[in-house]
Amino acid sequence: MTVEKIQIDTLVVGAGQAGVAMSEHLSRLGVPHLVLERNRIAEAWRTGRWDSLVANGPAWHDRFPGLEFEGLDPDAFAPKDRVAAYFEAYARKFNAPIRTGVEVRRVERNLDRPGFTVETSEGVIEANQVVVATGPFQQPVIPPIAPEDTSLTQIHSAEYRNPGQLPEGAVLVVGAGSSGVQIADELQRAGRQVYLSVGAHDRPPRAYRNRDFCWWLGVLGEWDAESVQPGKEHVTIAVSGARGGHTVDFRRLAQQGITLVGLTQAFEHGVARFQANLADNLARGDENYLALLDAADAYIARNGLDLPEEPEARAMLPDPECVTRPILELDLAEAGITSIIWATGYSVDYSWLKVDAFNANGRPRHQRGVSAEPGVYFVGLPWLSRRGSAFIWGVWHDAKHIADHIAKQRAYLAYRDASQRRAEAAPQHDTAAPSASHLQQASLTGVR
Repeated sequence: MTVEKIQIDTLVVGAGQAGVAMSEHLSRLGVPHLVLERNRIAEAWRTGRWDSLVANGPAWHDRFPGLEFEGLDPDAFAPKDRVAAYFEAYARKFNAPIRTGVEVRRVERNLDRPGFTVETSEGVIEANQVVVATGPFQQPVIPPIAPEDTSLTQIHSAEYRNPGQLPEGAVLVVGAGSSGVQIADELQRAGRQVYLSVGAHDRPPRAYRNRDFCWWLGVLGEWDAESVQPGKEHVTIAVSGARGGHTVDFRRLAQQGITLVGLTQAFEHGVARFQANLADNLARGDENYLALLDAADAYIARNGLDLPEEPEARAMLPDPECVTRPILELDLAEAGITSIIWATGYSVDYSWLKVDAFNANGRPRHQRGVSAEPGVYFVGLPWLSRRGSAFIWGVWHDAKHIADHIAKQRAYLAYRDASQRRAEAAPQHDTAAPSASHLQQASLTGVR
């Protein structure tokens, strides 16, 4: 759809969960806006993840306030296609002005007039405000330590779809956050020999005392925490909604047949080297797990809740041999490894955004999504305003704050413009009194 040479008050870039949330709040406030999406609504949920992916939170939690998942048990974990369909349905609910198949290629502030000039694949747009709703998962990152070995199949977790996609042989999965853990588990259950490289992580219980961990983080105020704990800036969370949801237990994965190794350090001449930190990483994950159980128990006692006790949740399996006698070097050929899956996260790409809104590291400078560059906003990023900012419900609340900010700025500008119009419309008075003939002429012809 051609959009060349149009003007809009607010342009939203991206129609994932952040863009849809922004559109709802802007619509509610009567802010004229347009949402551009280069692919389809919620495209990352459709084609940016593996086939069996489900949401990591239950359906009652991982949704917007205004719509439930139709025909899905609230405690179930929505498959990825259902999540994408949910956002499509949500956008239809308020007739969101979304244009798909349009790529934003450049945004630049105007020098001689307010607002921004936006170059797209379909033409040029003039916008007073720009909301960047492209999210944190833009560019898959494979670290530079990846071996230059053409005999190995190496893909990022964003490219992984199912076990049949990989050549025969063992697989090394690097990264033990939610993606790495679930992919490693799926591969092992499909009959593959799997090595899983485990770094620092948080490991919450899937559920405890008849409540999902999403509920616990909510009532304990963790989702609304406004500052990250020192040393936790880049720690991943190992949690899974797969197969109905279960607590990630690395020792159980080892008991199941997965070989655990420490953080991947380097590759040299076909040999992978791992740091000797596997036991420490597991211990710190256990500390995180037990701390949440302690906080939950204290909350139950403090509030007199009648929730069943669960002493078995504190039972730990013994350390497997791969932990007590860790593998520090692994000859890939001897181990039969033919594939490496890099579950090593993503980076952002703002090369198209030519504004003064970034620090020396290329990260947005903002306060709760309100950029240091007036008229530019960010939504959907981790810790935008709180711990839950990058999650579905957190995005919705952050978008509300940003939309309110945009509406207030528009009100200030509208007051200024109205004041100018009143001044221009006021009658001009001559110093001399008008003659009677002049008044008579005015009454006949009307003042223009």
